[in-house]
Amino acid sequence: MKGFSGFPADDGPTTGLPEAFFAELLPIVDHLGELKVTAYALWRFARLTGDHPFLRREDFAGDDDLLAGLATSPRQAQEKLDDALERAVARGTLLRVEIEDDQGAQDLFFLNTPGGRASVEGLGSAWRPTESEGGLTLSHVRANVFVLYEQNIGPLTPMIADSLRDLMATYPGAWIEEAIQIAVRNNIRKLNYILAVLERRRAEGPRERTQKTSTEDPDRYSGYLTRDDA
Repeated sequence: MKGFSGFPADDGPTTGLPEAFFAELLPIVDHLGELKVTAYALWRFARLTGDHPFLRREDFAGDDDLLAGLATSPRQAQEKLDDALERAVARGTLLRVEIEDDQGAQDLFFLNTPGGRASVEGLGSAWRPTESEGGLTLSHVRANVFVLYEQNIGPLTPMIADSLRDLMATYPGAWIEEAIQIAVRNNIRKLNYILAVLERRRAEGPRERTQKTSTEDPDRYSGYLTRDDA
């Protein structure tokens, strides 16, 4: 089981959840896949703009991190996604409408709110679907670490990408970005040095936030490096 190191102390983007999610929906959802897809949909809808926000199935299926949380096999993940969406629709959390356009038949999903119900009722007459905005995915949120590494440390090989994914599953993204910045500032552009910075920060705790200085001693992380890493 992968661990979670905790929420970052510094302020960052947040997503508000309706009171009904905790008071009414959470107690009756008895399927993990449905719960994951429901929470994901609430997160995505909070970032959509326009008068008629909706999600297509491909918006769910295009998020690699969501699928990885549903199943390890890509085929099974797609099947579990369809099952979870069916459950969310059957429960009434999401509203589904099948439309026909230039790309063929496809499903649109709306949040079951007064606005969502009005969008479904007016679909085709009062308004027509266009490309929805706010396409941020979990994969996009996590991708910034890969970009920072490649721009500041070195080439992103498959092994390094796997190591960075492990780091992102263990440490907050803000910690990793700061560790990369420290590695650049100290001109020690090594993945293991970044890991050493992260391990020291976790060991020292939140007091690091008040002791941050413009210059740092590169050797302060040496105790967290092996002889080969140093």
